[in-house]
Amino acid sequence: MTTETSEGVGFRSRRGPILIALMLATGLVAIDSTIVATAVPSIVGDVGGFTSFPWLFSAYLLAQAISVPVYAKLSDMVGRKPIILCGIGLFLLGSILCGVAWSMPALIAFRVLQGLGAGAVLPMSMTIVGDIYTVAERSKVQGYLASVWALSSVVGPTSGGVFASLGIWRGIFFVNIPLCLLAGWMLIRSFHENIERAKHRVDFLGAGLLSLSLSLLILGALGGGQSWAWNSPISIAIFAAGSVLFAAFVLAERRATEPILPAWVVSRRLLATTAMTSFGVGAVMFGLTSYVPTYLQGATSTSPIIAGLALAALTIGWPISASQAGRFYLRIGFRRTALIGVTITVLSTAVLALTAPAPNIFVVAAGCFVVGLGLGLVATPSLIAAQTSVEWNERGVVTGTNLFARSIGSSVGVAVFGAVANAIYARVPGGNSDPQTIVAASTAVFIAVLVSAILTVVAVVAMPSVNGESNTLEASAEARAASSSG
Repeated sequence: MTTETSEGVGFRSRRGPILIALMLATGLVAIDSTIVATAVPSIVGDVGGFTSFPWLFSAYLLAQAISVPVYAKLSDMVGRKPIILCGIGLFLLGSILCGVAWSMPALIAFRVLQGLGAGAVLPMSMTIVGDIYTVAERSKVQGYLASVWALSSVVGPTSGGVFASLGIWRGIFFVNIPLCLLAGWMLIRSFHENIERAKHRVDFLGAGLLSLSLSLLILGALGGGQSWAWNSPISIAIFAAGSVLFAAFVLAERRATEPILPAWVVSRRLLATTAMTSFGVGAVMFGLTSYVPTYLQGATSTSPIIAGLALAALTIGWPISASQAGRFYLRIGFRRTALIGVTITVLSTAVLALTAPAPNIFVVAAGCFVVGLGLGLVATPSLIAAQTSVEWNERGVVTGTNLFARSIGSSVGVAVFGAVANAIYARVPGGNSDPQTIVAASTAVFIAVLVSAILTVVAVVAMPSVNGESNTLEASAEARAASSSG
């Protein structure tokens, strides 16, 4: 199996080509999450389906979320390389088909294929980092990967706008082709695993029940209050069916020889609390991502580009703190580092909530930047703590569960925040275009984001130490060795 070595971190190190390939693969997903939004008017003008276009995003997120646990378990069986290459291949195929889509239903269906690919790319990138880098090196590498998201937050919307203005929206999908091919080629050439071959029994029943149940539950969360009322018959039926299938999944897993989602993932305190922390991170991040642009544009008449740049401050602050998180957790431990991060997050979200009634783009941008700093100090230590607590054959499931929790937090957060905002919009006819109503709704959302950040504090406080966190001294020695070598 792949073992950790300390050889320095950077593009010029022996593992540099692998790092570049992982950054390219991550960039595929990062850019895709922002580039499509700015091209929606052009897409709708060409293929129609205005009322269905929100599913371009919901279907993608749904497919990505439900596939993560399955890919994670399979990677512990057959290795990371086949799974990430499969994900890149699915993303490539989905991109090609999206580029030739002839109708909105077809485009949504092909976005599902893209989402299935993304569901393998992100967790496998994080897992490979955990495999080939030491504890001391991982935060630096997480900084490299986080910087991809920061760059994508600017490049994505800008590129989408350019393609849309030129009337060639299909190019936003075709541009993925060379990137997919390059990332795949570099991984095939540079990343090598030595896997102990053993006979495995794939838990097809568990995978099917998990995928179906989560599809329905996430679908209910995404559509509730948006496509249908929360208390409508269709909403109740979706949640009921999802709950029944999830109960069947739990029963099936107890009998499975190699369950797709082992019980120890939620029974170990560290893994459970880091997953809950990741859930909170997802809710806070997507709560701001979804509503800051609308708030600024509606309340201050700010242009979409300026509003997007204000939000980009969030993804600029994240990689800065993520890349420096190792300096903290190697000295004071994972839990204390995460506590510092979540405290910063709570204070900065409180500032956003308190100042929301008096919109100011500079205050919002500064607040988002500091929130990003806080989230970087929460997400990176909690993920690395979870990875450090397990061996290679469990790391894929642990990483996948952590990122899956973040996806679920994003979906549930967006659904809850949407319900809060819509309740205020409903009080005023045409409220979603009235500046005062937009301010009121956005303020309520920011308060809800603050509550999510406070609840995340509970999860971080409940985190236990990793092996008594005695490994921090050893990790510090690794850090000094890594610094001297690279």
